[in-house]
Amino acid sequence: MSLRRPAKDQPENFEFNSASLEAAKNIIAQYPEGKQQSAVMPLLYIAQRQNNNWIPLAAMKYIAKFLDMPYIKVYEVATFYSMYNLSPVGKYFIQVCTTTPCMIRGANKLVEACREKISENENELSQDKSCSWMEVECLGACVNAPMMQINDEYYEDLDKEKTLEILDKILKGQTPKPGSYRGRINNEPENNRKTLMDFKNA
Repeated sequence: MSLRRPAKDQPENFEFNSASLEAAKNIIAQYPEGKQQSAVMPLLYIAQRQNNNWIPLAAMKYIAKFLDMPYIKVYEVATFYSMYNLSPVGKYFIQVCTTTPCMIRGANKLVEACREKISENENELSQDKSCSWMEVECLGACVNAPMMQINDEYYEDLDKEKTLEILDKILKGQTPKPGSYRGRINNEPENNRKTLMDFKNA
């Protein structure tokens, strides 16, 4: 695993807004008395969502006080797991799966689209600072490859043209519809259902 460092430019302060605070309290309430520190991972995620998809050091310190635990322990969790972004990624964070199933189905074309529309390099903000992209390992939607994740949503059954359309909408501040871009419902076969029931009268 590569070394993950926090961004150089950091805000001085952070605190949960009212919605995040309520969500954090609801999560902590699910843990037994004395085990509240186990909520550190979901609280980091709440902080990340509130702060435009990244976690500043001030948020880690805030969560440490919130859970009455050493700051270094929160820092260790945040810097270990790649699901936590330690520097700004923009309002829209695009993760392109390039593991084998997606690679075979043309994930390199999705990467090309990101290079053309967002930035030449991974983890580099677009000119308007609204989004960034990176290659990731399996996102668990292999049947609908190739695919990418934008924030919390999956965009599946893509090609370069459809990816460019999605990125164009994002750059215009629009929210593209998630799901399959070949009309597939969930993970059903593309050429109709194929089960033993099709042969019951054969």
